[in-house]
This record gives sequence, C-alpha cells and structure tokens, in this order.
Amino acid sequence: MASGLETEFATLHEIVKAAKIRLSPNIWDYLIGGTETETTLRRNRLALDCIAFKPRVLRDVSKIDPSSEIFGRKIRLPVMLAPVGSLESFEPGGGITVARGAGAGNVPMLISSVTTLRLEDIVKGGTAPKIYQLYVRGDANWVVDRVKQAMDAGYDAFCITVDTQVYSRRERDIAKRFVKSWRTAAVGQDHQAAFSWADVAAVREKFPDVKFLLKGIGTAEDAEIACQHGMWAVYCSNHGGRQLDHGRGSAEVLPEVIDAVAGRAKVMVDGSFSRGSDIVKAIAMGADWVGLGRLYCYGLAAAGAAGIERVIELLEEEVREAMGLLGVTSLAQLDKSYISRSMPTNLTGVHSAFPLLNLEDEGY
Repeated sequence: MASGLETEFATLHEIVKAAKIRLSPNIWDYLIGGTETETTLRRNRLALDCIAFKPRVLRDVSKIDPSSEIFGRKIRLPVMLAPVGSLESFEPGGGITVARGAGAGNVPMLISSVTTLRLEDIVKGGTAPKIYQLYVRGDANWVVDRVKQAMDAGYDAFCITVDTQVYSRRERDIAKRFVKSWRTAAVGQDHQAAFSWADVAAVREKFPDVKFLLKGIGTAEDAEIACQHGMWAVYCSNHGGRQLDHGRGSAEVLPEVIDAVAGRAKVMVDGSFSRGSDIVKAIAMGADWVGLGRLYCYGLAAAGAAGIERVIELLEEEVREAMGLLGVTSLAQLDKSYISRSMPTNLTGVHSAFPLLNLEDEGY
C-alpha cells in the first residue's frame, strides 16, 4: 500500500462518508444525483445487484493477477477514471490532482472538456494513460481543432460523448435553486444537439490513426453503427443516470452491446460500478474496462490524489478476493459461466453498494 491512508480509510464506505462531510450540500447533490425521478440512476445499481456469482472450487488460486492492459501498457486493474465535469468543485487541483491520483494508482483516466484547466497542463499532471473526452461546443472545424490539440498534447485516444444532445433536468439542483457556474458559462449546446453520425464519419476520416471512442452508447443498434464507423472503442453508458430518465441500467445493456460489437472494437462500461465485485461482473460479461465516476470523486473529495489511490487499492483487494473465491487467477479466465441472474437483496439507490452507510447510528 502506498497511499498512506490505510488506517483512516479501511473500507470504501468510509471514503464516501468523508466526501459527504467535506463537500457542500449543493456539490454533494450534484455528485450523487440523477435526472428527474432518478430511475435510471437506481436501475444502474439494480442491474448489477441482479447478477450473482457462480464460484468454482478446488483450484489453485495462490497467485492472482487482476491487472489489465491498455495502449500496450500494463495497468493495475481493468478500470479507468471516467470523465466528470468541474472536478475543481471537489478539490481545487481538479484534473491535475486526478491525473496524479491515476498515475499513483496506475489506472487510465478520461479527462472531461468541462474543466477550467488547459488540457496540456492536465496531461503533464501524472503518468497514467489519458483519454480526452469532448462535449461538442463548436462546428466541424472546432471539433477538428480539439482533436488535433489533444493528440499534440500527448493524449492516447479521443472520446466524444454522444448522449447529451439535450441537457437534462437535474431536479436536486433545480429544487435548491443551485445554478452551476460551469453550466452558466457553457455555450454551443446547439452544436451538440446537431452532431450526427455524418459528423463522426467526417472527423474519423480526418484522423485515421487516432483511437476514437463514443461514450453514451445504449443499444445494440448504435453499437453496430459505431463499429461501422471504425471506432476503436464503444463506451456503454447512460451518463450515470444523469441524462435520460427511465432508461435501462448499464449492466443490463452491456450484453447486447458486446454481442453487437462482436470483437470489432473494445468495450467500456460505466454506471454505478462501486465495488470490486462489480468490476469482476463486467469483465465476466465481456467488457474490457470499467469506468469509475462517482467512486473516484469520493476519493478526490476525501483526500485528493491519495484518496483516489486509496480507492484503487481497496478495489484491488476486492477484485482479488472475488477472483480467488470464483476460482480464477487472471481476468482472461472470466466468462459468462461465472455469473447468473438472481434477485437483488438491497433497497436500490446510489449508495446501496455501501450498506454500512445506513447504519451510522451503530458506529459505522
């Protein structure tokens, strides 16, 4: 362990609790909230809770390797830090602090274009592999310029988010009359609304050597079209339940996306993945990497870069445990034979992966 937080944070729920204490109520609601009824947010967790393990026994699991690979580099776990807007609201260093935490934890990061920091400065902040994520806020030439700028700065791939054509109603914010400064400063939403498959094809043609991925794919049909457009990766996501309400949970969508991709592209997924067991479930279904959003932001808010590293350390412990008890020693051994549909047991919510948070009066 290298984070130095082993005593202070022995479990993930303690990091979540510390983040809530240290953030203002408005920023906390921004972090944990979803859109309107928050049905999609809860379904993200429900879809994971409906997956059970099928363990095998009497296998030699004395040496377990939970590592993965991306861009030809070995990484600690098959996870990456998903793009989150306005990281500066959780910790003053924002994206640079996240880059340091990702580097210390040896996992990749996607940096959101919703940041006050220059993308060139963020890429210098740490040693982790980095992907730049774009919200389209300009015309075709503007998008081309952003791709070129990111590639010149040293990013490994370029991600375009495609599920924000209409900005959603985040009622936690509306009810408290909380107006996010980064939203009032945002311009060019009409360009995102007009962005189409033809635009994807055009930018792909201009940069044939760039690894492109589309974030926000939620159906087999769109996964197929993404592959036809030569995407390096398909990112299965519903924006953490923060865009379309009454959508399906990401873990429910993932199998059809994987079937549609059929090995032609890499597959990433996010949506309430909060424990090591969740990561193992995604890999068993066939995903290549899992995106962590709220979870690493808890670490960021609780203890900066070291907090992010501690989140990764704890996830690694949980992944190793799940792998060993399933009877596998490498991620490559995982497949659908290790999982099954089952009934959930917890009341589903954004923090249902951390039941001890509901037992604070008992000393947790």
